[in-house]
Amino acid sequence: MHIFTPNHVALIAACYPPASALLASGPDYRPKSQELSRLTYYAANHPGKINKLGAELEKRVRADCSKSVTGNLRARASLLVTLAIVRTLAIECRRDISLLSPSLVSCLRTTLDFMSSDLEVCALAASVFTAWCTYTDGHLVGVDGGLTQNYLVVVKQFSAQCNAERRSFDDELKNRTRLIGLSAVIGVVNSEALYISATQFKPQASSLTSALLPHVIHADMKVLSECEQITKDTTDSMYLAEFRSRPLSERKAASIHAHVDGEVGPSSADVLSTSIRALSQLFKHSNATQVCSLIQSAFESLDAMQLWAKAEQCRWFARRACDWAQYQYRYAIPSQIVERLLEALDSPVCTNEQKALVGMLTTVFTSPTPLVNLSTSDIVSNLITLVFRRVAANPNDDLLPLLVESIASLGARVYYSDQIQDLASELASRLTTIDTQSLVNQRKESRSQAIRCLLAGLLGLMLVSDEHRGSQGNDQPHPPLHGSPTSPSDTFAWVSHRTKVSGDIWHDTLTLLCDNDFAVRSDYAQALVTYLRCEIPKVDVDRDRVSRDLAGGSSSTQANSISLMLFGDSATRSLHSIHAYLFLLATSSFLGSSLGISTASSYSLNGDVTTTGTTSIGETEGNPPLNSDSGDVLPSTSRRRSVDAAARSRKSSHAYRLLDTVTGKVSSSCLATPSDYALILHVLTAIHEEVPVRGLLTGFPMLVALEAAAQVEDSADAGTRQRAFALREVLARLWLVIGRVWNCSELVCKAENDLSNLNGHMTLPQIAPFTPGVLRPPETQIPFPGLPATELPREWPVVKSEDVLALLASSKNVQEATALDQQGLHRKLSSKWTVEGALRDSAERPNHGRPLGDGVPPLLKLSPALMAIENLSLQSLTRSVRGVGVMDLREALEGRAGASNPTLARQPSMSTLNHNLSHEFHPTGHAFAPDKARSKKRAVTAGSGEVRDVLNRLGIRKYSGNSLLKASFPTTHKSDQK
Repeated sequence: MHIFTPNHVALIAACYPPASALLASGPDYRPKSQELSRLTYYAANHPGKINKLGAELEKRVRADCSKSVTGNLRARASLLVTLAIVRTLAIECRRDISLLSPSLVSCLRTTLDFMSSDLEVCALAASVFTAWCTYTDGHLVGVDGGLTQNYLVVVKQFSAQCNAERRSFDDELKNRTRLIGLSAVIGVVNSEALYISATQFKPQASSLTSALLPHVIHADMKVLSECEQITKDTTDSMYLAEFRSRPLSERKAASIHAHVDGEVGPSSADVLSTSIRALSQLFKHSNATQVCSLIQSAFESLDAMQLWAKAEQCRWFARRACDWAQYQYRYAIPSQIVERLLEALDSPVCTNEQKALVGMLTTVFTSPTPLVNLSTSDIVSNLITLVFRRVAANPNDDLLPLLVESIASLGARVYYSDQIQDLASELASRLTTIDTQSLVNQRKESRSQAIRCLLAGLLGLMLVSDEHRGSQGNDQPHPPLHGSPTSPSDTFAWVSHRTKVSGDIWHDTLTLLCDNDFAVRSDYAQALVTYLRCEIPKVDVDRDRVSRDLAGGSSSTQANSISLMLFGDSATRSLHSIHAYLFLLATSSFLGSSLGISTASSYSLNGDVTTTGTTSIGETEGNPPLNSDSGDVLPSTSRRRSVDAAARSRKSSHAYRLLDTVTGKVSSSCLATPSDYALILHVLTAIHEEVPVRGLLTGFPMLVALEAAAQVEDSADAGTRQRAFALREVLARLWLVIGRVWNCSELVCKAENDLSNLNGHMTLPQIAPFTPGVLRPPETQIPFPGLPATELPREWPVVKSEDVLALLASSKNVQEATALDQQGLHRKLSSKWTVEGALRDSAERPNHGRPLGDGVPPLLKLSPALMAIENLSLQSLTRSVRGVGVMDLREALEGRAGASNPTLARQPSMSTLNHNLSHEFHPTGHAFAPDKARSKKRAVTAGSGEVRDVLNRLGIRKYSGNSLLKASFPTTHKSDQK
């Protein structure tokens, strides 16, 4: 050594074995331990010299690498000793690691650039890199340009080793090379250097995912599951996975070796298990932004390697990524998948990427992993947009069934009771406005397919929610229907604790029953039947059926239930509308879209329709239109999103357009086919089996009208007689259903006798199999056969509606269920039915005089009158927990005169609990009598005097006296009668 050699250079040189013994120092090629200790002591006590030490070591690495490439074994041995010195300095000078970092990373880059094919050198370089990753705080990454560039190159080179593929490699050597690269990658995953810089995370994530993801995607699913279980059972190293929470003094860097004597070579399962562990740690340490970058990098890797065809492995990765990510950041994964789907081009043929992405999305939603902060409304809106785009590109696209399944899978993510109703409202709103979608309406086939996709998604959304909650054992099974044949509702045994979808949501879509495409009519009728059997909100008389014990129930509760059915809860209004559209379908000579119809109708601001010579649906004499929907007794039945006024007006106009084509009699010009009549029977059967009381009260007069429409002359042509015969068969089969539902044996016998007289003439076709929530191929209709009039039966005696009416009115079961006597039943069921009247009854027009249930908060008893003004926040009245009464409202309007202290001057609030309304039936109209204290209704405005007038008409007066204290036992205040 020269006498003028700097001290730091001399200390480094002393660590090397003599040149003659350098090759003999293998296979470990370790520096002299005593001299190395002196070097580390010098570096630890002189931090200012670390930069010089690093520069000297960097110079030696560069020289040794250039010689080793040419086959110089002595230079290779010197390189291994130099790397060992660098690793020891990194460990012993961990507190000043930032001073050594630039030189250390530069040494690693130089080594990998020259010696990447030497497995032993790469293993030692990986050990050095892991030591640096363990102790660095990462603050120089992104700040020091040179270090950052070298660091990214090193990460990319180690990542490339994770997927080393060389023909000269045998399996053992290939797996060893991959494990060395994976060891270095794990060091990066557990290092602050990866996460500290927001700008440098994405390039690192791209390298890491390209290194780890191919092992997962190429693996067989069985092997993948086994390795995943091994990874779960293996405890993570406390010095890697948990190092970030430990102080520097307690951290230890892993030592990586190319081969250990006595060990068997690693297998492919070892490589796969290591990759899974690295991926899990990568997602576990990432925040929301970083998770998004990881998912995007994964998509880019799958693109580059063309691995989208491995759909099952892609779904496994998406599900496990959600498991690995932190609880509050998991929402980023499905959000990124949806964004990737939206970015894809609309080609006529869907790609493997699109199929895999939709499958990944469905897997994430149906997995048991909890997700929070997920915007389900945005996701369903984007999925609907995707449906429209794919339908416009190709109506028979293979991606459509997968998109429907993905929409339905959102039902497994219920975060609040009204969520399914809100999502159903979104789907129904898109259904009602689908004719305004220019992309969808370019072709008739595209429009029909889009409607069918949304219908299937709507059904799946409801059913998946119930199945998902039921699979967790959180719910009670739905009781089977007593006295009725096996129905599709038996297959959906579990009911979740969510709000049932309101009938008002379906009311907006009922015009699809009269669509001009039979595939749409068929799918909608099947969807409607599923809704009736599994979802429609039911009251006690519907749920318990005729088998309930009437003596055990409250008469007031029963009366209130009947009142709500008669006076317009959402389900009853929907039933009125269903019967109207079924009648139109059976007798109309025009079927078509509800939008794009030119009429002379004028539209008012509240969405009502006024046509020349026709009474408006929304307003009739004695029933002023109100915006309140207080008729629903089930919780939270109001819609979050409804169709706008223009859309409602157009649909009402469509109903009247259909009504103009109805003559009251069937004829050969009617467009209904045998398949349509079978659907009509299918829907009516579901109504009478699932909601028998409301179905009978609202639907029996319509059946009488259908019977009258089927009466044709003997001279009628063959087409007319065929349709009349089909209608009679519908009625005969429906009489049988009604007889069985109400246990009326005499009616059952008569209906069975009539059906036995068919003699094979024109029986209705069978309903095609239907799986709710699954997009099926479009169904084709069966037309009437072209038979001459001579081959048709002249007459088929069926049970007359008058006989059925007499049997039902005298039935004890019907009387007990409806709380009507025989005369009242006869009058109710024999009332004249028209389509106009049914549409009027289906409009939202709450009756102020009907009683409310006992469980309804007392403030809601004031709401029908007070909420007649333009105010849609009716539900806000139910949130009161302080007992705010009428006096608070009166004092707010009039002021508290004479009170020096408003807090002490507060007078007691009056409760409305003791102001019970009458439960008496009207002697002629079968409606409950309005309160005698009420005068003729008129519109209420926001003026204080008019509100006071309403309170007075409700029989609620201001307290007399100036007592500031509430009585312990308040007396009942009688309301003044006006």
